Amino acid sequence: MPRFFAFLPVAALALAPVAQAAGFSLTSPDLNPAKPVPVRHVFAGFGCTGENLSPALEWKNPPSGTRSFALTVYDPDAPTGSGWWHWVVVNLPPGTMSLPQGAGTPDGARLPAGSSQVRTDYGGPGYGGPCPPTGDKPHRYVMTIHALKVERLELPDNATAALAGFMIRANRLGEATMTVRYGR
Repeated sequence: MPRFFAFLPVAALALAPVAQAAGFSLTSPDLNPAKPVPVRHVFAGFGCTGENLSPALEWKNPPSGTRSFALTVYDPDAPTGSGWWHWVVVNLPPGTMSLPQGAGTPDGARLPAGSSQVRTDYGGPGYGGPCPPTGDKPHRYVMTIHALKVERLELPDNATAALAGFMIRANRLGEATMTVRYGR
């Protein structure tokens, strides 16, 4: 059995439904769910001409017993058959209640000590902004802060976003989600 699964009890693999903490919420001073994602947060590449700057994010009222957080940004509308992972941050300390704009640099230098980023579908760690195919309807970008019952997720250095997502779900106490849209 690989080392990173060794600590998981078999019951955790059932992925029981998550109880929502009353008032656990995620917001951003940079994003408005009623408006398209601003260009400064759009990817720079693949024909997109944004600045690829991660948005500031803030959350409050996590469930009791939260020992760490994980952040995921996912596009379920990507034409891949499996969606597209835009940003995955794990092992955010329990006292962390926000990330500043620009925290998603590939080197993770602006993230809280002890946290780390997982390789996204762009091929490396760090924030990768929206960049849907030209002509597609606007895609949804689901930003989720996950409150976890463990202090750390033990992931291999080459972990995929899907593996991180599995481990997040197996250890989640609650989640808060915000969905924004972008099309071109």
